[in-house]
Amino acid sequence: MRFVGIDPSTKTGFVALDEHGEVLVVKELTGLGKEDPKRMATLIDDVMRHVQKDDYIVIEGFGYASQQAIQLGGIGWGIRMSLLRRGLNYYEVAPNSVKKYVGVSDWKGEPGSKVRLQGKEKKKVVMDAVRDIYGFYYNSDNVMDAYIMARIAMNLFLAEETGAVLAPKHQLEVIDTILNPKPKAKKSRKAK
Repeated sequence: MRFVGIDPSTKTGFVALDEHGEVLVVKELTGLGKEDPKRMATLIDDVMRHVQKDDYIVIEGFGYASQQAIQLGGIGWGIRMSLLRRGLNYYEVAPNSVKKYVGVSDWKGEPGSKVRLQGKEKKKVVMDAVRDIYGFYYNSDNVMDAYIMARIAMNLFLAEETGAVLAPKHQLEVIDTILNPKPKAKKSRKAK
């Protein structure tokens, strides 16, 4: 069994770990050419070439503030549909939960004077946390996010199989949120 993390993007991060957490596959996939839809289709095909039937998969959920929402949505949904067609199950993890899993928030500073991290600074903090916690580093934030998701996959598997996971509280909270999602609130309809 492999534990796989996928960070769908124009440069998709793909990481597969063995049952001991050792890295088996590390890839940043881009597809062929620069023109869509060919690039997107070949990127999705490339992801699917790396997935195996017994993989335990975690994929990053959609970010709501993306400047490339339509393009990333196409890639993300394309990967999900391809997994579905192959009968492969996956868990989805919200982008903020990926950061939370390694103890990172979107903020820096002391209470009362906190500043929101932006762009590359936010990505660097996440990459530094992965290096510090796991001793893993790759020069792509997409791959680093995929690595976190592969680690999440390992703990999800342990939680499902044994009911017990030894991990810091913030990681247990992420696992619990995935396994026991809160029901979405129904929108109230106003009477006319």
